[in-house]
Amino acid sequence: MDLNQIFKTDHPVIGVVHLLPLPTAPRWGGSLKAVIDRAEQEATALASGGVDGIIVENFFDAPFAKDCVDPAVVSTMSLVVERLKHLVTLPIGVNVLRNDARSAMAIATCTQAQFIRVNVLTGVMATDQGLIEGQAHELLRYRRELGSDVKIFADVLVKHARPLGSPNLTTAVQETIERGLADAVILSGWATGSPPSLEDLELATAAANGTPVFIGSGADWENISTLIQAADGAIVSSSLKRRGRIEQPIDPIRVSQFVEAMRRSLVAKTQTNSVSSVAVSSFSE
Repeated sequence: MDLNQIFKTDHPVIGVVHLLPLPTAPRWGGSLKAVIDRAEQEATALASGGVDGIIVENFFDAPFAKDCVDPAVVSTMSLVVERLKHLVTLPIGVNVLRNDARSAMAIATCTQAQFIRVNVLTGVMATDQGLIEGQAHELLRYRRELGSDVKIFADVLVKHARPLGSPNLTTAVQETIERGLADAVILSGWATGSPPSLEDLELATAAANGTPVFIGSGADWENISTLIQAADGAIVSSSLKRRGRIEQPIDPIRVSQFVEAMRRSLVAKTQTNSVSSVAVSSFSE
């Protein structure tokens, strides 16, 4: 997958719009207007801060259904994504938590969004929703049935979960790509706000063999210079919120700080790679 074709950069920053509780969620507030207004404010803040893409999640619907969400959730998310597409010019993705990839694919296809995030595409994970099994075979066939070109960004050994058995990270990445047909893979820490280790990112990138690898949690302007050395992009939420608190709205100043830190890191990465290439060339001569 060509990231530049979608995001206009090879190393995108994707900001997350956490929707307020939706209809049927335990904390649903009863106002669809409040949900839409907050989503529009978040998207505007992310865009003004310079992110390269946005992903919309029903984050505050916890506790989540493990697979199929209520039709009211699908309807509301479709409406919100459509509104955001007319508000910002950025690529938009969809994540229907906890793992309703089929609904995410339907929403993204119908609203002409560009990608979805799937927490469990392959394998089996023990989560607080119970055992979640990957449904790659159904999702890929559904995408073909829809005639869709929406890309699938798949978590590998997703956060807030434990795999059954002790799978090797390298094998898990390879199977997600080769057998699950993911277009990109995502590596997170153990929970929201927790970053993956540099070592795990390096292993994942080596195993992905050219398929994009995203940092899926815990990236901030202090650690991004290290983490981005072994990744292609970052999906960011917690560190962009006011005071870094997940329940707070997006702070455009913190967005700008993160984006600037990311770009400085990429310049340094490019310069380092250039120096290394020159050194290798000189040694060969």
